[in-house]
Amino acid sequence: MRAPTLSLKGRALRLLAQREHSRYELEQKLKPHEMQEGELKKALDTLEEKIFISELRVMESVVYQKGVKLGALRIKQELQNKKIAQPFIAQAMAELKETELSRAQKVWQQKYGEPAKDNKGKAKQIRFLLSRGFDAQVIRKIIPDVDRYDGDFSATYD
Repeated sequence: MRAPTLSLKGRALRLLAQREHSRYELEQKLKPHEMQEGELKKALDTLEEKIFISELRVMESVVYQKGVKLGALRIKQELQNKKIAQPFIAQAMAELKETELSRAQKVWQQKYGEPAKDNKGKAKQIRFLLSRGFDAQVIRKIIPDVDRYDGDFSATYD
């Protein structure tokens, strides 16, 4: 016997029970299941009215989960990919900037624990922190003698 198919609202609630989703994410995941035009919009509007969908909670969830391992630039990129409103992204960036240096130090300490012996090692450490979304100014404070490094590490996530 086949299980009954869920309505769009039921599918959305199932997804929201697993983790916070932005409206955009739910639209992308549920679009293939929409039978009638406008049905998905109506279901998501209802869930938004009842505060089952909340951009603030999505932002807080991403910052809480990813903030331990990632820098503000990378988290900003993730929030933008989820189509979170700019005021919430700005709020997250303000909160993350306060702890950016200490978080980057923890990530660097866990991965490397000691300064690199040569430029090749420094470059590797710099690339690692950049890939995690930490700002170049923060990296300069963590990696000793980074000013003597010959390479370029000015990449940012905008």
